[in-house]
Formats: sequence, structure tokens, C-alpha cells
Amino acid sequence: MGRPHLRRRWGALLAAMTLVAVGCSGNRDGLGTDDTGPGGGPTTPAASTSFGTLASPCGPGDAGGATQQGVTDTQITIGYGDDAGYQGAPGLNHEMADAMKAMIDWCNDQGGINGRKVVGNYYDAKILDAAIAIQNACGQVFMMVGEGFALDGGAESARVGCRLAAVPGFTGTSDFAMGPLMVQPVPNPIDYNSVQQAAALARAYPDEVKKAAVVYSSLPATVDTTEKVLGTYTSQGFTFLDACTQTYAVQGETDWKPFVQRLKDCGAQMVYFSGSPSPYFENFLDAAAQLGYDPVWFTEANFVTPEFSDWNVSGNADRVYSKMLFTPLEQADLNPTTQQYIDIVTAHGGDVSLLGAQATSAFLLWATGAKACGSNLTSQCVLDELHQVHDWTGGGLHSTMDPGRNVPGACGMVLNLQGTEFVQWSPEQRGQFECDPSFVVKVDPPVASAAGLKLNADRVSEKNGVVG
Repeated sequence: MGRPHLRRRWGALLAAMTLVAVGCSGNRDGLGTDDTGPGGGPTTPAASTSFGTLASPCGPGDAGGATQQGVTDTQITIGYGDDAGYQGAPGLNHEMADAMKAMIDWCNDQGGINGRKVVGNYYDAKILDAAIAIQNACGQVFMMVGEGFALDGGAESARVGCRLAAVPGFTGTSDFAMGPLMVQPVPNPIDYNSVQQAAALARAYPDEVKKAAVVYSSLPATVDTTEKVLGTYTSQGFTFLDACTQTYAVQGETDWKPFVQRLKDCGAQMVYFSGSPSPYFENFLDAAAQLGYDPVWFTEANFVTPEFSDWNVSGNADRVYSKMLFTPLEQADLNPTTQQYIDIVTAHGGDVSLLGAQATSAFLLWATGAKACGSNLTSQCVLDELHQVHDWTGGGLHSTMDPGRNVPGACGMVLNLQGTEFVQWSPEQRGQFECDPSFVVKVDPPVASAAGLKLNADRVSEKNGVVG
């Protein structure tokens, strides 16, 4: 089996660990979808000194002082990175680094942050080398910003040990998602989940949700994601059939028909599939079609890929519903902020993706905190500033999130694959999002991995050391 196939398999599988965070966009006021644009704010075009609806945190100034490693009178050195060097999937998540390079230049063109130039050091975790990347960064940079390492949990001991603060683009493991010295723009905690997708499916398929099932891989991150679904979708009327629950091998299965037959025999009418869209889910759907099994399928945002939609010429995936938290890049015509992200990165020669948009939001969040600290620029000051941020949209890239509390947003969108095109299904109006505070649900029972994290009263893990 050649490398192109391996890249599809691991690229999609590892995206399952990263894109689950990408999901909520909506208005700033909480309820409804009537008078808001795709990013949750007004649709007024942004000024050149803004990023979407966010006033630029970059610009000239007279801040100075060598306040911490990576900070001098004239510059701030931050770290960023991805897993692009992984041999099984060359270029994996490189759009995150593309976004960071473009946003650093965008910021410096305005004068840096309070007059200090931003310098970025790139680190390639190559999937298995996250600890090495962080160990190197520990002695070189001020903070990590906008990075995305799929197996970041393996680096937590090193990161916490050297007190390297981070504003990541995404967290791939529960260790980092609940870790200290970290604030992320689109929270992906293990103890809360956004259930707009569940509410929409329950309204459309009230009978089917009472006979739901889950199929997921044995990859720890995928297990956590599935347990979050099991622990929150019941709040919207879902009933999961224990007899139908199935776990497949991380490397996939050579024959998916036994899995399909079990679902069919136990009466599952709605199935959550977690893991890789290409080729795992594709092969699963082909097996289901061969056995005449046609339930409603629901998935995470990582299933919204060109490869998966292009594959669906057979229509076997026409009953697949995927949650979405950011404005889809295909809806940039409705959201000036999304278009601005695309324009900035492509003008810099980079590639765009939803993960790139997450890295962009992370950079803007970090820069906002850094600007507020002025000459007192320490990582603790930045974190203190960001812990006070409870209303964050990345300038309209996504809905109002609560980075300060590490809680996901209360809005969502569901896309349905129709032929080779993802079509907005809920809410029906293209570019809008459904919002309700009740969509943020505490996971009950807790995800099994939470027991080993030693969460304190602030929901911060002390597994890798107590940070005072």
C-alpha cells in the first residue's frame, strides 16, 4: 500500500484529534440567529487596522525591557509549530504554521506589539517528537502560540516543568486541554461539550435518536471525544444502545461488514462514527450500503474535508451530518473575517484550512494579552489578561467563546453531505448559527481519563505538577 493512501489515513485520523475543537460560531448576545453575521457579529466590513470586528492588537509603541526569556527592548520571540514532518503524512497540519507566519508578518507590518517586533521560531513535532519540540522551545522562546501537536500530552511534563506558557491553536490530548499555563481561543475541555448538533438531530429525527449507537477507534483522544458525546447527547433525548457499542483498531479494519451487521442486528437507527473519514468511514459506509443498512450518521468537524466529499459520488454518505463551529471557508462570501484570513495567508503564499483559522485566532488572542501587558510583558501577565477574556470570536472567525474559563461556546451549525458538496443543514439559513446557553452541557459521567488528570477546583490538571 503506497504512501498516498497512508497519508490519507493518518492525516484524517489525526485530524480527529484536532478538529473536534472546531465547532461553534454564533452571535455575541447568546440567543437566536436573526441579526448577526456568520462570525456572530455585525457584517460591517472591517477597517484596515482591524482583523474582522477586532481592533488590531498590533501597532507602534514604546514598550521596553528584557522582562523574561524571549523578550527584549525590541522584540518578542514566540514558538509555533505543527506535525508537518511526520513521514506517514508529510505536511500534516502545515496550514497552522502558514497562518502563524502570515499573521506575524501582518502584525509586524503595523509596528509589532507596542513597538516590539514579533519573531517566530518554528518547531516540528512530527507526531512522535512533541516532547523534543517543547524541550527545545523551553530554552528559546517567550511563549508557544498557535501551535498544534496531535500528541501534545507527551510534552506536558516538559512544558509544565519549564513553565512554558501557551496559547495553542488546538489541544490534541486531555492532558494539554486541561493543563496549567494554557489558554486556548476555542476551548476543548473534557468536562463540557457543545450539543447543538444533538438538539438539531433530535428535532429532525425524534424516533431515531432513541436508538443511537457509537463506533470509535481505540485511540485515546477518540475515546475521550466519544465519551463526551455519550455523556452529553442524552440531555437532548438521545438513548444509546449499549449492545451496539463497538471499538475498531487504530489502524482500521480489513472487513467492516461485521461491524455493520452488528449495528443492523441490534436495531441502531442513528450512529456516531469517530475517527477517520478517509478511508475508514468511507469503507464503513460502502459496507453498510452492501448490507442494505441506512441509518442516520453523525460525526465531528474533521469529517468536513474535500477528500471525503469528493469520494461521495455514490451517495453512500448522503445521510452524514457533521458539526461545525467555525464559519466554513466556503462561506467566506458571507463573512468578511473569514475572507480576510484567507486573503492574508494566501497573499503570504500559504495554504488555508479550519485549523489555520484556529491558529489565527490563537495569535490574535495572545497578541491582545501581550499588548495589554505593555512593558510588563511576562507570560504570567499575558495569562492573567487572557483569564479575564470571556467573550472571544477571533474577530468573527468563530462564535463567542470563553477562553478564560476554558468552556466551549453555546452555538453551532450542522453540515449535511449531499453528493459531493457539504450543505448547511442546521440552521437552514446559510451563514447563520443556532445559539442557546443550554447547548453547553457538563459531561456526565465524566470522561474516564479525567481521573488521572488530578483536576483542581479550577478544573486545571495537576498531573504534571502544581504551578503556583
